[in-house]
Amino acid sequence: MGLNRRNFFKLLGVSGMTLAVGKTANAASTENATVEFYGILYDSTRCKGCRGCEYDCADAHGFPEPLPAKDIPAIRTTNETCNTVVNRYKTSKGEVFIKRQCMHCNEPACVAACLTQAMHKTKMGPVTWDGDKCMGCRYCMVSCPFDSPKFEFHSPNPKIQKCDMCFERLKTGESPACAFNCPNEALLYGKRRDLLKEARRRIYEKPDVYLDQVYGEHAAGGTGWLYLSPVPFNELGLNNSLQQSSYPALTTGFLYSVPSIFVLVPAFLMGIYQATKNNTPNGKEEDE
Repeated sequence: MGLNRRNFFKLLGVSGMTLAVGKTANAASTENATVEFYGILYDSTRCKGCRGCEYDCADAHGFPEPLPAKDIPAIRTTNETCNTVVNRYKTSKGEVFIKRQCMHCNEPACVAACLTQAMHKTKMGPVTWDGDKCMGCRYCMVSCPFDSPKFEFHSPNPKIQKCDMCFERLKTGESPACAFNCPNEALLYGKRRDLLKEARRRIYEKPDVYLDQVYGEHAAGGTGWLYLSPVPFNELGLNNSLQQSSYPALTTGFLYSVPSIFVLVPAFLMGIYQATKNNTPNGKEEDE
């Protein structure tokens, strides 16, 4: 079936909507900058490596019980059955523990890369995943600068697994499971602005204890998880060379120009072609 004039203008209309949606998404991204997200402050000087947060997380999400201490490899990463891990590092100031999980970026690269909006930045701050929308492309995994999303490769009905900051608990007024029971108060849940104030207060009051930096304040455009440390963060396996602007910001201009180049122009040329063909002596008018 050829492309008649009616269908041609329908296609142009859809293309125009694509541009409009792009502008709306851009505006929404800008609006996010003014939203007050919640997050968690992790103070590695207070963490004793009890791994209670691992057990609480596993219990809250129905995961298998974490490995016993004797079976733990030196450095671990999260996986499809483990949303958080606590690793031990030998540093310039002795043994220091560090907790790893999804960082819940202010402007997440995984959300920007998701074609179906299965990855979603909630108004409270957590980045969640909706299995009903996911098409399994795994672009979220490729785009994440912190290597957080994990795919259930061995499942007949695979999911993307990562920390969701216990979003279901947050909706009922509870704090994330890992922060709720931390015996040494190494984990503090609250509004991100308040957490930054608390982090700076601790650094100011004990400059000999803390590195004068809050990891996550600016990295990758800012994250929901914030870290305090007695040593440079690269000694704890954290990438301290990430750009300060968000990763989606790198491609905003390009992404919003793509529809006009690759959708509007081909549609317009195809319409001209069809119109020209239909105006030939042997052509038939299809717009009946």
